[in-house]
Amino acid sequence: MNLTHLDENNKPKMVDVSTKDDTLREATASGVIRVSKEAFKAVEENSTKKGPVLQTAVIASIQGAKQTSSLIPMCHPLLLTSIKVDIEELPKIYGYRLYVTVKLRGKTGVEMEALTGVSTGLLTIYDMLKAIDKSMVIENIQLEKKSGGKSGDFRRK
Repeated sequence: MNLTHLDENNKPKMVDVSTKDDTLREATASGVIRVSKEAFKAVEENSTKKGPVLQTAVIASIQGAKQTSSLIPMCHPLLLTSIKVDIEELPKIYGYRLYVTVKLRGKTGVEMEALTGVSTGLLTIYDMLKAIDKSMVIENIQLEKKSGGKSGDFRRK
């Protein structure tokens, strides 16, 4: 098996995508944060000391997706054309599921940008609630679906 991020001398490299065609590419990732009942109530009542938790998480998710190439060594800097963030309240488990969808027309996919956006958003929720609850759990960060590019479409079952 050839690893695309190693050259013929087994040294790390960033993949050359210059000969690939531009295609419409889209990816959606998700992840969950479980919080205490007290922390969940504070978010719902907007009574945290650090401000509006979920709105800040949305902004952080967007920023995280945009900064992916600065954080993940082999990711290409991309001109993203759309980043959409949705947050689903999970009152039965006192938690939130964050979805990030990223789009562009380009030569490489946006899965890493979607995953980084989710991770950054969930970490922001953790940061904003840690004074209330240090036992929070971030889990199930995963690619939900992707489209475009040579490898084709993927949808989690």
